[in-house]
Amino acid sequence: MPFFQRIKKYFNTIRLLLIFAGGIGIILLLFPLEGKFRYEFQKGKPWMHEVLIAPFDFPIYKTENQLQTEQDSIMMDFIPYFELDTAIQDAQINAMQSLVDREWEDYLDQINTEINQPDILKQSYKEEIAGILSGLYRAGIVQDPLRLENLNNRDNLINVIRGQLVNERQVSSVYTQRNAYERLMQELQLLGNELQPDLNQDERFVAKVEAIDLIEPNLFYDEQTSEQVRATMLSDVSLTEGMIQAGEKIIALGEPVSEEKFQILQSLQREFIDNREVTRNYNLIFLGQFLLVSFAFLVLYLFLYHFRPEVLQSGSKTFLIVLLVVMFASLATLVIRSESLSIYAVPFVVLPIIIKTFYDARIALFVHLITILLIGFWAPNGFEFVFMNFIAGVVTLFALRNIYRRGILFIAAIFALLSYSLVYTGTSLLQEGQFVNIDWTRYVWFAGNSLLVLASYPLIYIFEKSFGFVSDATLVELSDTNQPLLRKLAEKAPGTFQHSLQVANLAEEAVLNVGGNTLLVRTGALYHDIGKMDTPSYFIENLTTNHNPHDNLEFEESAEKIIGHVSKGVEIAKKNKLPEIIVDFIRTHHGTTTVQYFYRSFIKKYPEAEVDVAKFTYPGPKPYSKETAILMMADATEAASRSIRKFSKEIINDLVEHIIDHQFKEKQFDNVDLTLKDITTVKEVFKQKLQNIYHARIEYPKAT
Repeated sequence: MPFFQRIKKYFNTIRLLLIFAGGIGIILLLFPLEGKFRYEFQKGKPWMHEVLIAPFDFPIYKTENQLQTEQDSIMMDFIPYFELDTAIQDAQINAMQSLVDREWEDYLDQINTEINQPDILKQSYKEEIAGILSGLYRAGIVQDPLRLENLNNRDNLINVIRGQLVNERQVSSVYTQRNAYERLMQELQLLGNELQPDLNQDERFVAKVEAIDLIEPNLFYDEQTSEQVRATMLSDVSLTEGMIQAGEKIIALGEPVSEEKFQILQSLQREFIDNREVTRNYNLIFLGQFLLVSFAFLVLYLFLYHFRPEVLQSGSKTFLIVLLVVMFASLATLVIRSESLSIYAVPFVVLPIIIKTFYDARIALFVHLITILLIGFWAPNGFEFVFMNFIAGVVTLFALRNIYRRGILFIAAIFALLSYSLVYTGTSLLQEGQFVNIDWTRYVWFAGNSLLVLASYPLIYIFEKSFGFVSDATLVELSDTNQPLLRKLAEKAPGTFQHSLQVANLAEEAVLNVGGNTLLVRTGALYHDIGKMDTPSYFIENLTTNHNPHDNLEFEESAEKIIGHVSKGVEIAKKNKLPEIIVDFIRTHHGTTTVQYFYRSFIKKYPEAEVDVAKFTYPGPKPYSKETAILMMADATEAASRSIRKFSKEIINDLVEHIIDHQFKEKQFDNVDLTLKDITTVKEVFKQKLQNIYHARIEYPKAT
């Protein structure tokens, strides 16, 4: 093996090791460093393990429903705390006295009735209004009336903090700002009747007072004290309801897991995981995690090595797969550690959607399975999690036959929602045996999960641009014959354009029969000869006159013109920013074959001369995939079929056999995973298609 090839091989090996080692390292960081309970069990199902004896003393924890019921009952006795600000009362009384002083003189000037002893009357108003305000502010004017409406204690009481004193009050004894204002207006009206009974209501002083400014809240919710008391009350609720002693039998083989046994088993599982006093070697736990994760990635590597080795040969393709596994594992960890989100809100089906877009369904399903198996080690209800997401992923892949079709992701989202919902309903009924205990909020999370499936479109675009991949949606756009580059080809080299269309039809049908990306080969076929735009007249399909420019050139020069369309096509493709995978069709569609016509013409004219074969040979490289190999076959076959003057089934069969056998003998398909059966199938497809194109037609009679 040449030195540079060995260096390249070692570099690729090191790159793969770093990618997989990085993935393993990150997944290990996500693993919780805790023991894993060794038993799987379900409520209502028989216990499938040996007789279980309690390994240590542990409490029986109450269920979430039990705790919630007890906490709700205790909260009925909770009385919230409000703080009474006495300074506001003094400030408002002072403000009132200033208001009376300002308004009194104007009041005396405005009324026509003479008032006896006005100073004494003004002072009486001040004292009486001060008494009214004092009564309101002592009772308390609450700042947020919703706090009073949301009380859930039995007696509708609140605790009022006034300085160092705390006393209970009925909610009905305190005021809102609106109630306080209405009460003040009633008291002022009565006060006017008492102090100025001889005047009409509108002529009394209180009618001139803007009382709204005298009401300010002075009773404020004390959140800190209330929450401290609430937490203290809740902490008094016991989390347990009994004990299991070490050595006590918990459950026997085949015994049904009843509600009571299920609660005990869950308590043992919780204590085993959370109790740091349980004897366990955390170094060995880490070793176990390392072995499991490493083996999972090893299986992933072996799968790619045996079934899709070209993925391992590309650092970017391998890196994207490992990156997606790490991304979804990290997202799952963040959600599990969050108390406000459910693991079922994470759209794990997006992973196989993205993988299928850039690879195939088999890789997508395998990577999806590896990912959810890894996450299942730390996800709640691991078996249920893995089963549910596996089914949803498979169903979604079935729905995604053509990712480029409009609305296909909406259909996939609906299938994902149905899969999650039906599987969860089935497992819940299996465990609970009744609809009552089903957690209906799960379906809300499933709906949100399905909506997030639509995020696949922007994610696919991001990964496509970041890694240089090509999605089916992009291929559909590129294969549109109204694309500027294809329109330019049709204008400058119309014969080449028609040739490309025929090659696309042949190659697409062949790939459909042997397996492969039909959209990719069609797009590659449409662009494979764009290099001919530079000098279209040097290619026979574009000649419109009897003059052939090759008649004025030496055979080596003619060969150079013909061969040059490959390098020129690559140049045009890169200038127009075509994806690299499409450029590869331009590079490889002639492989390392020779320009047979000019090569043989040279030998015929100069039989004694030494021939430099390199001048008549395309630079390559050879095809490396089914799609590029089939394009080479289709290109040569279609071009040769145009030189046939008389068509018959036998002539077409001989032509196809000769062209493809010659390419095979020249070892143009050595780098391609094509079997002899595949090549035979391709031949049969070409024969049938060419016969359909050139079949004999009825000769219509001439008009008389």
